[in-house]
Amino acid sequence: MFETVKIHNPQELFAYKLGAALTMENTVLDMLGQLQEEAGSGELKQQLRHHAEETQGQIRNLQQAFEALGKEPDEQPCPAIEGIEKEGQSNLKMVEDDLKDHVILAGCSETEHHEISVYENLITHADAMGQDDIVALLRENLEQEQHTLGEVMKAALKMAQRAATTA
Repeated sequence: MFETVKIHNPQELFAYKLGAALTMENTVLDMLGQLQEEAGSGELKQQLRHHAEETQGQIRNLQQAFEALGKEPDEQPCPAIEGIEKEGQSNLKMVEDDLKDHVILAGCSETEHHEISVYENLITHADAMGQDDIVALLRENLEQEQHTLGEVMKAALKMAQRAATTA
């Protein structure tokens, strides 16, 4: 699927990592669709739909970042997001239906933390290269990921508290 490349300079490395972020977001978009089907709570389904809409915007921002570099959008491997996806699928198969929303929120939290880290690193390198237009696009994505993490953590806490009082 992906061919191994030799990277020779920081600009090539940045473009490669930008491509991995594009793969990450496309994978997340697919995962969100699957999770909407698995979710039991209507509120969680709505959160996942909203995040899917944001993710589509983040993909557009990454594509614009490629354009600002004068390159075609080019997906690269993102093994970390593949691992998070596999773990989530495995956990969903292990649990009873009434625990699926707990698993979904935990996976969303792990995904958001990873995405935040990716964007922080991309911003650092884009800033160092003087790519202010790309920094702005990536900051928009980062801020959305940080906000989503906050929402996920609030929902997880609420769900955990409800579970604790009914146990």
